Amino acid sequence: MISSPLSDFKHEDFHLAQLFEDNDRFSEFSVSHENLLLDYSKNFVTTETMGTLIELAKEMGLTDAINAMFAGEKINITENRAALHSACRIPEEKNSNTEIVSCLKQMDSFVTAIHSGEWKGYSGNKITDIVNIGIGGSDLGPVFVCDALSSFSTNDIKPHFVSNVDPTDLDNVVAGLDPATTLFIVASKSFKTLETIQNAHAAKNWLLSQSASPECIRNHFVAITTNSAAASEFGIQEQNLFPMWEWLGGRYSLWSAIGLPIALSIGMNHFRQLLAGAHSMDKHFHSTELRKNLPVIMGLLTVWYTGFLNAHSHAVVPYSQKLQRFPAYLQQLYMESLGKNVNKNDEPVTSNTGDVLWGAVGTNAQHSFFQLLHQGTEFIPVDFLGVIKPTSEGNDASRRQQYLLANCLSQSLALMQGNNDSSDQHKKIQGNKPSNILLINELNPYNLGSLIALYEHKTYVQSVIWNINAFDQWGVQLGKVLSNDVFKAFTESGSNVEFDSSTASLIKQIGELLND
Repeated sequence: MISSPLSDFKHEDFHLAQLFEDNDRFSEFSVSHENLLLDYSKNFVTTETMGTLIELAKEMGLTDAINAMFAGEKINITENRAALHSACRIPEEKNSNTEIVSCLKQMDSFVTAIHSGEWKGYSGNKITDIVNIGIGGSDLGPVFVCDALSSFSTNDIKPHFVSNVDPTDLDNVVAGLDPATTLFIVASKSFKTLETIQNAHAAKNWLLSQSASPECIRNHFVAITTNSAAASEFGIQEQNLFPMWEWLGGRYSLWSAIGLPIALSIGMNHFRQLLAGAHSMDKHFHSTELRKNLPVIMGLLTVWYTGFLNAHSHAVVPYSQKLQRFPAYLQQLYMESLGKNVNKNDEPVTSNTGDVLWGAVGTNAQHSFFQLLHQGTEFIPVDFLGVIKPTSEGNDASRRQQYLLANCLSQSLALMQGNNDSSDQHKKIQGNKPSNILLINELNPYNLGSLIALYEHKTYVQSVIWNINAFDQWGVQLGKVLSNDVFKAFTESGSNVEFDSSTASLIKQIGELLND
């Protein structure tokens, strides 16, 4: 990253409470797009610092980088690929990518067949339960969205998710299911992902142990993959295969056939609304000037804190039970994209890049880690997310929603102003801690699509400023390769792989207990 006057600033140069002596501060440092409002006025920014951040973005070629992504240029330079996740969100009637349009039509036909009962299990009964077997991007996005939009379910289909190779994960899911009415979706681009394939075989064995004929596989398994040969060898028929594409990264894939569990849960009309909301944010990101561009502003703030003010993490706290899985989803999107120590020129980076993203749902989080936010020594910016309209129509829902949002706003206020008037040092809260508040008028498929796309583009903004590739993940591979050697040491007595003394001793102890 190029040098910048931002390097001259320090935490103590900013006093948030004093900055709010300007009654127009909220107006200057807030921006909205449709049903999303970003209040970033409680941040270490002034007109001067925001101007400098915008200049940094221009000097790093952000506008050209945004245009390059939407033009389909091969911005994933280490794999020589485009990053076309936004193309999946273009309305079908305007989408020139025939692969995407064909996939959506295939999904539509399949969802209709399941919902109508035309697709039947081996006993002739309608499918009632869907089990998605996948991990990483094939799990985190679908499970988050299905949970967030559960109130939009249009049928009696119940989605379930299995990701961990720990046998307990699958066992717990299938324990309450009827094999005659259960459909498995195997989601793996390569159809070689260890966790997914091991779980798929275990699910297949469970199904075969409950039914009379191996022919039942055709009614109870579909796959989303680029490896049709491996899926066919598993026993999945060609017409039950959904496509994936090399230009679509796993953490950006819920908009594709990977979103099949979402479509089965909420219906294709709602799934298309999810795509439409994301497409709206795409257009905002692509065409709005930098100073009023939500993803740009949020990305620049994190660059400011991470690259210049030495923040090592930031928290995301959604004040909506429906969004409880959002931090986990963002962890892959953010840290897999930005956890890089080499820039696009194959040189070591010269500043901090991706920090640790973490969080939990509010108000629960107030009773776990908020103590550290208020009185700890770490510098941790926070994103507070609030949904204005209640997602439940239960007893006294409106009043409880007001309590929920009151806590959201008050925590941001407390981080800003503290209570420096306290004479007891143990009770003193310093304040002057920055945060964003992102308000959504209501939680629906359209607005959720916009929210997810906002954080996707925020992540891309940061990668451009840091000159790193947000679309590869080479760091994931080494542990996978080494696990094969360790597995062989467990299972092959003649394995000649040499390990360090720690690993060798642990393998010996584990092996003795497992084989006891």
